[in-house]
Amino acid sequence: MSMRRNQRNTAALAAVCVSALMLGLEISSIPAILPTLEHVLPADFRELQWIMNAYTIAMTTWLMAMGALADRFGRKRVFVLGIVVFGGASLICGLATSAPLLIAARFLQGTSGAAMLACQIAVLSHQFRDGRDRSVAFGWWGIVFGIGLGFGPLVGGAIVAVSSWHWVFLIHAVLAVGTTLLAWGGVEESSDPQAARIDLAGMVTLSLSVFCLVSLITQGRALSSDNPAGLLTAVAGALSLTVFVAVETRLARPMFDFRAFRIRRFSGALIGASGMNFSFWPFVIYLPIHFQAVLGLDSAGASLTLLAYTLPTLFVPPFAEALLRRHGPRFVIPLGLSTIGFGFVLMRVATTAAPASWIAMVPGCILAGIGLGLTNTPVTNTATAAVPAERAGMASGMDMSARMIALAINIALMGFILVQGIRASLAHRVPQAGDDVLARLAETIAAGNLAAGVPGGIDVGAAVAREALMQGFGGVMLYGALCAWTAAALSFVVFGRRAALAGADGRI
Repeated sequence: MSMRRNQRNTAALAAVCVSALMLGLEISSIPAILPTLEHVLPADFRELQWIMNAYTIAMTTWLMAMGALADRFGRKRVFVLGIVVFGGASLICGLATSAPLLIAARFLQGTSGAAMLACQIAVLSHQFRDGRDRSVAFGWWGIVFGIGLGFGPLVGGAIVAVSSWHWVFLIHAVLAVGTTLLAWGGVEESSDPQAARIDLAGMVTLSLSVFCLVSLITQGRALSSDNPAGLLTAVAGALSLTVFVAVETRLARPMFDFRAFRIRRFSGALIGASGMNFSFWPFVIYLPIHFQAVLGLDSAGASLTLLAYTLPTLFVPPFAEALLRRHGPRFVIPLGLSTIGFGFVLMRVATTAAPASWIAMVPGCILAGIGLGLTNTPVTNTATAAVPAERAGMASGMDMSARMIALAINIALMGFILVQGIRASLAHRVPQAGDDVLARLAETIAAGNLAAGVPGGIDVGAAVAREALMQGFGGVMLYGALCAWTAAALSFVVFGRRAALAGADGRI
């Protein structure tokens, strides 16, 4: 009987780990193929942003709802359904022949990914009760998830180099089949008889407000009477956010409990979570464009160089946990965010090197990755430990939501800054171009196309386009540094000395 249980647990752990690997790969492998997608679909710069953002917005929208559904209807049932849908969505992504279809399939991927992620921790917690087994199971889960995130760029670039971009998605359709079998045979069903009702109003209003904000930023147009669609989007977003706050402050057990912000350690941790996604993670979307269009690397070379940015996140967390135990979150989280900021500054300095070289970029990439590794796990541990044990699930959900919301917004914001920097550079070099022509040229160059020209417009030449792209990236890197340092300072102040050293310092 014991042997059979061990076999079931092994199968369950394998299912959780492979599903975590798929989630990690779908976040970090896609940026490596965006320059390819721009040419083959084809996709313009805004569509490239939405190819990434559809996934993150869907994760934000459904993560807490999937957790509630799993608690009520069964974690195994929701987990298996999430894997099956993720595989189907990946199949659609791999067979997509247009950018809109790929964006829609990516939203479905994010939705099913939320179901998998919401159930992974619950499955491990239920199935591994013994302290040592539990520690080993969660250790493997974290390692495999980290491998997916860290090696995703290399996997994406390698697949494009030896096969085609389709298999970056299709491989998950294949993995989903085996993972479904493992989960069906190994995962034990569990649920929460006291599960609260689903906070549908909060879920819908939060996702709508984030979607409206991202849409406004991606449009890149000022709000005016000449932009009625933008005005309508702004009004809808503001109303949604207002309703969200009103709903969440009136529920007895909301999915986003604003009372938790009274706890200084929790608030400081959420600032840290947001800070990482105002700087490090959204920039991973744009780095492959810089490596290929500015530095002249091919997709495989760009993917290998991108490892300098992502691999430190795998090796630094044990050191970060030791620092957290010894010095507390007020030390390690601001330290990590500050290190990310210094990494961005080094990358910015590297863009001024003549000639531009990937070697000059590597030190800044490594330093930013070290900063992320110092910040990532201490943020989650601090957030969940700061609240009473019975509210740890809510705290974890708020932590993940803060990350996803910040990521979605800053993918759009960094894209906006990149385009505006390119546009400002072009305005000086081709003053005869009108605003509409400049805008279209800037978006074309931002997508990595240095042979930039627009129908009936101006061909600026590769040298001018490359210089404009470098200027745009310089602005993005400065933005990333300022965001990381601002979040570091805010978290340091919010933690406070007593709150940083204490345990759960408030009741909600």
